[in-house]
Amino acid sequence: MLANLLVILAAYLLGSLSFAVIVSKFYGMDDPRTYGSGNPGATNVLRSGKKKAAALTLLGDALKGLVAVWLALALQDTLDLSDGTIAAVAVAALIGHMWPVFFGFKGGKGVATALGVLLGLSWPVALVCAAVWLVMAFGFKVSSLAALVATVISPLAAWFFDLPGSWILAIVIIAALVLYRHRSNIENLLQGKEGKIGS
Repeated sequence: MLANLLVILAAYLLGSLSFAVIVSKFYGMDDPRTYGSGNPGATNVLRSGKKKAAALTLLGDALKGLVAVWLALALQDTLDLSDGTIAAVAVAALIGHMWPVFFGFKGGKGVATALGVLLGLSWPVALVCAAVWLVMAFGFKVSSLAALVATVISPLAAWFFDLPGSWILAIVIIAALVLYRHRSNIENLLQGKEGKIGS
């Protein structure tokens, strides 16, 4: 029981590393929470004009989700972790990104971290979601719209690829959290006010 809790806590702490803030500090840039949308994520970092910093933010946020799940899976037999614990690790990593203990519980919207988590749980599901995001992003040039459509698709893809029930539930929770964090974007989309990629 203790091992399960420690693994879940470790996933939350790993998720709490905000690469938008870390990368911006490394490059001597303004804190991404102080400009644009105020969201510490790759899309907002891109608004600074620093494409490399945005790419590193995207990579770091995705990798922390992937690593959290991969480590839990690698330790599953050794620590006798259940599939339910792996599911909780996936959700904990995303919650860490959205409400990071190291950054005053003010985090990002979780798209990259959710993709990393999905990649750790099931690369086919992650591939489907990434493909949907790319098609929508290049087609409509609206990052939030692409993220929302990919998010809605994720539980359906998880069900299609017959993932364990607890993992499908985790993906449903992850999708709900990502949608919740995008509620202002949804309002802007409905009003035709949402900004486009690169603007």
